[in-house]
Amino acid sequence: MDTTRRSHLLSLPRGVWTYVRRAPGSYLWLAVLFATTYLMRHLSPRLLNDFLGERSTNLHNLAHDPVRVLISSAFWLGGGGWILYFVAYNVFHVPAERWLGTLRWLGVVAVAHIGATYLSEGVLFWAIRHGHAPAAAADTLDVGVSYALAGVAAVLTYRVAASWRPLYAFCVLVFYGLPLVNGRTFTDIGHVSAVLLGFACFPLVRGRPGLGGWDPVAAARRLVRSARPAPRG
Repeated sequence: MDTTRRSHLLSLPRGVWTYVRRAPGSYLWLAVLFATTYLMRHLSPRLLNDFLGERSTNLHNLAHDPVRVLISSAFWLGGGGWILYFVAYNVFHVPAERWLGTLRWLGVVAVAHIGATYLSEGVLFWAIRHGHAPAAAADTLDVGVSYALAGVAAVLTYRVAASWRPLYAFCVLVFYGLPLVNGRTFTDIGHVSAVLLGFACFPLVRGRPGLGGWDPVAAARRLVRSARPAPRG
């Protein structure tokens, strides 16, 4: 028994590395977010606000330095703890990257992050121009990874078996759509935009192995079977 346990312990790091290297982009992103979150906790509130303001995808920064802020804003968390995003990345980003491959996954991430940013800030610009929002809103703090997460969650609709696909898509729409109905902030608009852009990324997933191949019921049954203790001899 001791030998068996020791063997399992020795094989654990190898198993973790095998798991991680199948989605290198997702875990590298998580590692950077861990470092930046640690840094955020050690900055004073005033310095943190100024620091993130320089990396915010607000109207002012998008007009003057769009490429820099679109990239840098994706490496800071605008809300929620790192652990929460670690779970979310393993639920959505990791399966998507493994299924699509790193380059196609990055394509979905870019479409959702950039597209939703410009759509939501475009609505904000219209609101300012027509007096529905104050001019100071042009400098609103806007950083984070949630648009990319919403887009990837949406594109995974095509990974789900056809019989469950409408329900999954409906749940994603409800999750991101309800805040828009209740709050109607530019961030809520961004999340819904990211979901719609994720749905529109079907050309990136067409022809991929495993399209429509994930059945949640079958997956749950496999999980239950694997959790059952082995019969004693």
